[in-house]
Amino acid sequence: MSAVTSTLPSAASASRSKMFSRIFIYGLLVIFAIIYLMPLFVMLVTSFKTMDEIQSGNMLALPKAPTIEPWFKAWGEACVGLTCAGIKGYFWNSIKMVVPAVAISTIMGALNGYVLTKWRFPGHTLVFGLMLFACFIPFQSVLLPMATILGSLGRFGATLRDQIGMSLGFGNPTVNLVTVHVIYGLGFTTLFFRNYYEAFPTELVKAAQVDGASFFQIFRRIMLPNSLPIIVVTVIYQFTNIWNDFLFASAYAGTGDSMPMTVALNNVVNTSTGVVEYNVNMAAAMIAALPTLLVYILAGRYFVRGLMAGAVKG
Repeated sequence: MSAVTSTLPSAASASRSKMFSRIFIYGLLVIFAIIYLMPLFVMLVTSFKTMDEIQSGNMLALPKAPTIEPWFKAWGEACVGLTCAGIKGYFWNSIKMVVPAVAISTIMGALNGYVLTKWRFPGHTLVFGLMLFACFIPFQSVLLPMATILGSLGRFGATLRDQIGMSLGFGNPTVNLVTVHVIYGLGFTTLFFRNYYEAFPTELVKAAQVDGASFFQIFRRIMLPNSLPIIVVTVIYQFTNIWNDFLFASAYAGTGDSMPMTVALNNVVNTSTGVVEYNVNMAAAMIAALPTLLVYILAGRYFVRGLMAGAVKG
């Protein structure tokens, strides 16, 4: 009886210790979440305030008279440099750049990963190592070489325009950015798919080969349908990087009507025409952030799942 009663206090103390540990951990998480989300909160509430309310102080206060006028003005009337037509055109420029860049780099990464794992060839390890090395090349180091290549493509496009009446996209700033992001992102997408397919059963591929399936039939009917987790990871990673890119965008499409959203947003914030409208600037920043937020909200739960899918073989 004494042995039973002696274990009760120890069990209770263990339970209290576990409860305090949880309170401490969740308390830290809440504190860090508040610190992390504070800039987003300030941007959001400021975008719904009038200028008079903003100039009165206390940026953390909720809007007394919420208005969506700054959002409409940011979309259709905000001054981007000397042009006051809003950011809507530049928003669609980014969409036209991001969608094909993500799609092409994802498909090419899947093909590379498929070849490097299921269709091994002499020197495949060296090829993968060289592609992996591309992941560590800084953005700044490829600016001038890429500008030279894009300049040559632009001249080729001008020649085509003179001869056949169209450039076929060569020299177009949006096409240039798609090309840059596909090339730069190919090392990462290959790495993702290669690691995922490394854990994929090779027996399925061999069985399909025995049944007479071709290279692309195996890829289309076996590999791709079973690659949804890593496809989600790749799409989220590439979409976020390409949408938020400023360096390549400002270097290769930093002027004119073809500039993407990030460059246009910078020009909205730094415009020297009239009074600085903080509510319009914040609304423009929120509009620029919405696509990535939506991607993470809709597919974020699959991100870690996809990363871990190829982490353990067997």
